[in-house]
Order: sequence, then C-alpha cells, then structure tokens
Amino acid sequence: MADFVDHVLIHCAGGNGGNGVASVKREKFKPLGGPDGGDGGNGGSVILQVDPQTTTLLAYHRSPHQCAENGTPGMGDFRQGKNGADIILPVPDGTTVKSADGELLADLTGEGSQFIAAEGGRGGLGNAALASKARKAPGFALLGEPGEARDIILELKSVADVALVGYPSAGKSSIIAAMSAARPKIADYPFTTLIPNLGVVEAGGMRFTMADVPGLIPGASQGKGLGLEFLRHIERCAVIVHVLDTAAFEYDRDPVSDLKTIENELAQYQSDLGTPHGYVPLMERPRVIVLNKVDIPDGRDLAEFARPDLDEFGWPVLEVSAVTHRGLRELAFALAPLVEEQRRAARDAADEAPRPVIRPRPVGEVNQVSVEPCQFEGRTVYQVRGDKPERWVKQTDFTNDEAIGYLADRLATIGVEDQLAQAGANAGDTVVIGPLEGGVIFDWEPSLTTGPELLGSRGTDNRVDALKRRTNRERREEYRAAMDAKAAARDELWTERESGVWTDPSTEDDRA
Repeated sequence: MADFVDHVLIHCAGGNGGNGVASVKREKFKPLGGPDGGDGGNGGSVILQVDPQTTTLLAYHRSPHQCAENGTPGMGDFRQGKNGADIILPVPDGTTVKSADGELLADLTGEGSQFIAAEGGRGGLGNAALASKARKAPGFALLGEPGEARDIILELKSVADVALVGYPSAGKSSIIAAMSAARPKIADYPFTTLIPNLGVVEAGGMRFTMADVPGLIPGASQGKGLGLEFLRHIERCAVIVHVLDTAAFEYDRDPVSDLKTIENELAQYQSDLGTPHGYVPLMERPRVIVLNKVDIPDGRDLAEFARPDLDEFGWPVLEVSAVTHRGLRELAFALAPLVEEQRRAARDAADEAPRPVIRPRPVGEVNQVSVEPCQFEGRTVYQVRGDKPERWVKQTDFTNDEAIGYLADRLATIGVEDQLAQAGANAGDTVVIGPLEGGVIFDWEPSLTTGPELLGSRGTDNRVDALKRRTNRERREEYRAAMDAKAAARDELWTERESGVWTDPSTEDDRA
C-alpha cells in the first residue's frame, strides 16, 4: 500500500443552498398577518488549508470525493434555514492547486493558507424578504443555488532548505540517513528512492531541513524516468547539493560528466510556478558539490583526479563517506551559512514586497449582461450571459406563475429585453439563458412591467398563459361535466327506447 502521495485528483462539490419558503402568518384575530416565509441556509464550501502536521496527499488518494453540507430550507414564522458546514481539507505546505485542464489556481505555502476549492450555493429568499409595494404577499419563494462542483489536481512540491540531487545510487539516501533522523529505504540498485525524504539537520545552533530527491537521469526534464515527478520537489529548495558518485560501475560515467548532466536537466526544467516568491531563480541558487563514497580506494583516487575540474565551477567541493560519516559534519556546517543567507534574503524580499492593492471591478462590469445571436441545433437562438440572469434562473420555481413573472421583471430591470430587441429578436424566438448546453431555454414574449393590475391571486400572474396548465378544480369540474353529459345521453336513449321510437332499418326495408 502507498504511504506517500504527491499528486492526486479530487472531486469537490459545495453544498446546495436551502430553498426559501412561501408562507403566510396565520394567527387568531390576525387575518391579514402577511408573509412570514424564512430564507434558506447557505451551502457549505470545500476549503483547502495548509496544515504543518500533514505531509502527504494520501488521504485524498483514498477518498477523492469531497462534498460539503447542504443548507436547510427556510420555515414559516420568519425562521431561517441552517447554513451547511464547511469542510476543511488539510494539505501539506507547498501544495499547488490546478484545474482539470492544468491551469494553476493556487500555490499554498505557509501555515493556515487557504483556498476555496468549491463554493457553496446561496440560500433562496423566502416570501417575507420578497414582499414589496407591488407584491405585498408574494405567493412564491426563491430556490437555493446549487453548490459549485469541479475537479482539481493537487500537487505537492516539497518545502526544504537543502535538496540532495544526483544520479540514482549516488548515496543521497545514505547521506540524509546519516545526517538526520530520517530512515529512507536504502538498497544497492537504482531508483530505490521513489519519493522525497525529509530530514532535519543540526549544525551548532542552526537547524535546517534537507530533502533527498529521487535520482535523476539524462532526459529527466522531458519526463524520462519520472523526471518531472522528481524535479518539481527541487523548486522551493534554497540550496542545491550535487551528490556525485566516485565509485560508479558504469564505465562512461565520472563526477564531472555527472555534474554537467544534472545541471543541464535543471536548466531545461520548466516550472509551472515561475520563481517562488522570496527565492532566486533555480539556476542562480547556491550550490555545493559533494564527492561521496571516498571510503573506497578507487573512489578516493577518482575524487582526487576530478577535484581540479570541479573547482573550476566555483562551488564548494567536499569529500564525504556516508558509511564512515567522514566529512558529514563539515558538510552540515558548510550548508548552515548558505541556508541562513537565503532565509535572510527571503525575509528581506517579503518586507520589501509592495502591498497588494485591491481594485474591485466597477459595478457595471460585474453586472454586465450580454445578448448575442448564435446557431444551436440548426436554428438561430439568442444567448443571454451574465452573473445575475444565470443565477436568477437557477433560483426560479418554474411551476409557479408568479415566480416566472417575478423573473421577467428582474430581467427587464437589467435591460435584457431591451438588448434582445436591439439584437433583432422577435416575439416567439428562442432565448437561452446560460450556456447553450444545459442553459434555460424558452420562447421570448415581450412583457409589460408588473403592476397591481397584472397580479392576480397569490401564486398567479396574468401575464403568464393560464390555459397552459389546468388546476385541480378545473379538472374536477370538467370531469363532472363530462359525466353529467354522459348520464343525460344515456337517459335520453332509454326514454326513446321505452317510447318505441327506435326502429330497425332492415325491418323497415322488409315491410316495404
């Protein structure tokens, strides 16, 4: 069973908002109590939050479906529905959030950082909140909005001060095991390490974290040997340590060529984050060269032979042995000042960072509505897009005529009917509010703004064709009228039969 996961797809769904309720206050000695329907509760949201105690995405690999709680409906006597509870998903520090298409949505670093993965729907208004001078006792309420649902990809990019990079079996896991309390898997075959291992190293009064990045090979920046999966764990590390194998079995390998190969792969790697805030670009970060396995005679000789060529790079070069712990203490004290310098630079960059200026979009831009003719299923339709109209149709109860009339008034208020007329729409043309696939489709009929003369009894609107749907009373009356007509016809036939009026045509022909 996997115990470490750094890439996972989860399906998030915010809670649905509760429906508002249409209710009229009924109390003794108060025949005209007025509307008292409460609003529905808001749905809960799915929120990602950085938790320092979480180090893997394994929990979401096993449970990829995460849904928040729905809001409850409103009730009479002005009682509001209960809001749905948010669901907080803890993620490790350094988690990036992407859409299913690969678009970067958030970069979560720092304890407590949050991102709303799926927002809950708003609750619908009850008829008490919808009452106005024109509608003193609305016979309808608004429905709750459905919660947002989308798929997101979580990727973990390790947050460490030092990254150990190098070829497979170069001894990176052995070094981190010898310098810290980390206990990675160690074996004498390549790609023993498939996940990054983190350890805490102490050098005097200095403490820093070290990451053992899985082995890299030529072509890693193009994805060869899971290179892209491994390289992303280097993006946030402040100091890079090249671990070079001085006792490699391959005849065509040596420390200098290994160093050039890994540096070339780092240069070609394209991060999806750019340069993390507070860090210098990847190729400009400080480096340290470590010649490992010098306890082997051939390794010690190769290290001495390659030392002059490695010095030309201008980086510190240390000889160590993970088996005998030779040079490991010197390595820790050599890394400590480099880490401290990078931390200081990150703090200075944070202090000098400009304050974020929040510039809300103008109200007209937020509430912008567009109407455009387009082709859909072989015919011309007029598509209406905008935050408000698309939200309003989701809140409308289309089984209630008064609610439909209220929607028509709201659309006319923001100029939808005027824009339809300007776009060339005529009475009876097809209009789609929202996306062409899944939007609300209806035939447009220009309507008058509501007034007292257009409103009938509660739940009705004279602008809506009342003949399109019969009421239960009308059905019962039509049924009774049909039964009475049938009984009257039966009685008339029986009377004619008793009076001898009925004659057989064949008998009359015989008599003739």
